[in-house]
Amino acid sequence: MAVSMTGYGNKQIVTEQATITVEIKTVNHRFLDIQMKIPNRLLFLEEKLKKIIQSFFQRGRVEVYIQIDGNTLFSKQVQINWSLIEQYMTQLQELKQRYQLAGDIPITVISAFPDVFSIQEVEEYSDELISTLLAVVTDVCKQVYAMRRVEGQALQSDLQERSETLQQLVDAIKRLRPMVMKEYRERIKHRLELHLNQELSKDDSRIYQEIVLLAEKGDISEEITRINSHIQQFKQTLELDGPIGRKLNFITQELLREVNTIGSKSVNSLISEHTITLKSEIEKIKEQVQNME
Repeated sequence: MAVSMTGYGNKQIVTEQATITVEIKTVNHRFLDIQMKIPNRLLFLEEKLKKIIQSFFQRGRVEVYIQIDGNTLFSKQVQINWSLIEQYMTQLQELKQRYQLAGDIPITVISAFPDVFSIQEVEEYSDELISTLLAVVTDVCKQVYAMRRVEGQALQSDLQERSETLQQLVDAIKRLRPMVMKEYRERIKHRLELHLNQELSKDDSRIYQEIVLLAEKGDISEEITRINSHIQQFKQTLELDGPIGRKLNFITQELLREVNTIGSKSVNSLISEHTITLKSEIEKIKEQVQNME
């Protein structure tokens, strides 16, 4: 089943701890390029998140946005500034020695000094919250994949129609080939007669062989055969499961190469006209193929 590389999905869920918001969008890219914008405290989940994404997508740029809001995520913790306490104690010991003071330094004195203790809010994620988050990411990936499949089916139908158009144009060129080959041989013969300033006799076998060889150089039968083969490969590839974008792109390039060769050999206005139409259709196909996974 053909799959596009363009998709979008989002989901928000509210738990007792927090509100989780996940948004994922995908666009065209030669490879799988995962870009994440997540809270710093969730960076330890980055590899798990990538594995989930890789299970759904094989090509495309995937942009992931995760936001978690909730007051219950924060707990207060007391922090002790040990470096500052060391400085206070050193100064107190020097004070005792200078003024010959006796007795221990009570804890109440130390705790009364400013900035010794501080209270900080620490963000905490429970195992339950993490499991919920991973489940939400999975659900959003399913949304995006479903959208990519729908668009992929539309692309597949369009490409199937265009491949039929290619076949019709190639068949039209093939029907013109015998007439074109005759015209080509007559043209070569006429030019030789003008050059030799006499009519060629049937006994001039060597010259006629040369005419045939020159005519064969202008023959497009091999190109037509290869184009027909490429069109069939294109149609068969469209029916395959899994990523097919790269293969379709390669086949499209081969089609264009063969059509260009026919264009360079063509001496017939109708064939030239069909060739131009073929190139136009192949370019349109090439644009569409860029959207396929």
